[in-house]
Amino acid sequence: MKRIFTLLCAAALLAGCAEDRSQVLKVYNWSDYIDESVIPEFERWYEEQTGEKVRVIYQTFDINETMLSKIEKGHEDYDVVCPSDYIIERMLRSDLLLPIDRDFGSTPNYIDGNLSPYIRACFDKMEGAGKNANDYSVGYMWGTTGILYNAKHVSDEDARTWDIVRNPKYADRIFIKDSARDVYSQIILKVHEQEIAEGRISPDALMNYTSPEDIAAVENYMKEVKRFVAGWEADFGKDQMVQELGWVNLTWSGDAVWAIEEAKELGVDLRYALPREGFTVWFDGWVIPKYASNVKAAKYWINFMNRPDIVIRNVDVTGYVSASGAPKVLEAFTDDAYPALDLSYFFGPEATAVPANPVLYPDRADIERSTQEHDWGENTQTLIEMWGRVKGDNAGTFTYILIAVVIAALAVGAVVSRRGKKKRHSSRRR
Repeated sequence: MKRIFTLLCAAALLAGCAEDRSQVLKVYNWSDYIDESVIPEFERWYEEQTGEKVRVIYQTFDINETMLSKIEKGHEDYDVVCPSDYIIERMLRSDLLLPIDRDFGSTPNYIDGNLSPYIRACFDKMEGAGKNANDYSVGYMWGTTGILYNAKHVSDEDARTWDIVRNPKYADRIFIKDSARDVYSQIILKVHEQEIAEGRISPDALMNYTSPEDIAAVENYMKEVKRFVAGWEADFGKDQMVQELGWVNLTWSGDAVWAIEEAKELGVDLRYALPREGFTVWFDGWVIPKYASNVKAAKYWINFMNRPDIVIRNVDVTGYVSASGAPKVLEAFTDDAYPALDLSYFFGPEATAVPANPVLYPDRADIERSTQEHDWGENTQTLIEMWGRVKGDNAGTFTYILIAVVIAALAVGAVVSRRGKKKRHSSRRR
């Protein structure tokens, strides 16, 4: 028995020494959230810059909490991961992140010179128990939460308010993201609309309003909405909109861009609005977890992801908007097909009249109505329970028919892009 035990220990030791972790970089990212051709390019670039070899092990997740659990409870040795804003806050509070060193020797620092001042200011607002999120994370992609709507059936004016989701004119044609966090954050703005207008409260302050009274107010509002909702969706809402089975969708800007592009080729006029009561912006960012084994390669990865040409490639493939405010990025996404926008908040004082897609880059006048979500902390379970009560089981016959139609369409390839269009992950905001 002693001999067997010794052999097992020796085997375990050999397995642990089989690969030098200084030559391996473990990346954990969202599905469909990178141009995968940049991975081998990073390996070559890293060796050129440092004289050291590295092999990237690239893995993906679909839910923030799955990633967090592996690190927090399993102590997984991922070197660099890409959580959402509220999870970055949670990881900071739990002391699960390492500061990101910006010393790259003779290699240019692509982070600090290119990161948008708007993104930096938003990360400053993250609540990290006294730690500044900009020291522990670097923005990767960002976007907004708003209303995607069919212009043939829905007026622009109706789409400019969150009240559209309880407008009986659109009953059984409304789809809402199955995301307690995103829905609560928009409706709390609607519930307190008058106080915001009178200057008695700010949208930023409302993001921390989780009292029993506020939770009840949002729950009551959403129970009114519930009778008009065709479905709570994680991913299929944009497909319903493209097929004109849905007319209204509370969704994310990334999904909206995909749907608008697909619908246009089918002659369907979809548009995206940011309601007048206010709306939230969201962010994903690169971090180095506490249990990382290759911190050096991790910081070089983050630096490489901020190199302008790499930024542009990742945006082209994913369809999301980069946190980079580099001049080359601005140039790449300037598009004369759109009206001029004031993007000086994002790209700097010279970008006051830039023709660009407003779904990707909101005008300053819109962004000034925005706010950002925060981790719910100890109130998380209470709010999730509220969301469960709101949804209940209101999936009527119409909903099941719609779902069946989408499944059938997917099976024959009618909905899936046939033209190599951009992919989007959609389980990010649980």
